[in-house]
Amino acid sequence: MVATKRLTADALAEALMQRTGHAFADRQRLQRALTHASARSTHAGVDYERFEFLGDRVLGLVVADMLLAAFPDAAEGELSLRLNALVNAEALSEIAEEIGLPELIRAGSDVRGLDGRKRVNLRADALESLIAVLYLDGGLEAARAFIHKFWQPRSLAIGAARRDAKTELQEWAHQAAAGAMPAYRIDSREGPDHDPLFTVSVKVGQFAPAIGSGRSKREAEQAAAAALLMREGVWVASAQKSESIFGEHDA
Repeated sequence: MVATKRLTADALAEALMQRTGHAFADRQRLQRALTHASARSTHAGVDYERFEFLGDRVLGLVVADMLLAAFPDAAEGELSLRLNALVNAEALSEIAEEIGLPELIRAGSDVRGLDGRKRVNLRADALESLIAVLYLDGGLEAARAFIHKFWQPRSLAIGAARRDAKTELQEWAHQAAAGAMPAYRIDSREGPDHDPLFTVSVKVGQFAPAIGSGRSKREAEQAAAAALLMREGVWVASAQKSESIFGEHDA
């Protein structure tokens, strides 16, 4: 769910101060940051795509630093998997929901009823935009305090990282399909440039193809690989969530 009426800049700042613990000095910028591109027709040029770009980088930096401190003996590969698990769209969408961010997002009527993957992406993007404003308004320490509060418990809750789905599928294919390599194909690309949705299929030898979707080709490939591993019993259903979270958020 997204906002159906516009909050004043002061009301929005107050609501987000309660959620983030930060008192925003530039309230107009905060309002711009939570205005989705779909609202551009009524508020020309005002949207959060540029903020999202910055917030994604700030989040990645702070989480990477947090993981280095929390897991001093982890190899680079394990750290990368843990990072991906914490900054992908699903994780961000969950945190956005936890802090009540969706109700504060300004968006056009065409996206207010979104569900499934597109709703996840909308919430994830808005949270990245909020992180950018925290950084611009209060510096790295303001962003770091917010990120540590909501991401650190998740970083410690994630079990031992294992290989991502594509790597796992490649090794399984080598054994189960006489050395055949997984073949990925983009079946479709939908949505606007700022919020694409890719559908990818993967085939291994004579095994039936499996399909996955995601906001980047890489993420869709990971989802398709995970679907095939699930179907063939390599990954069990109860482990699906923890396994598939090691997808990538960026294109």
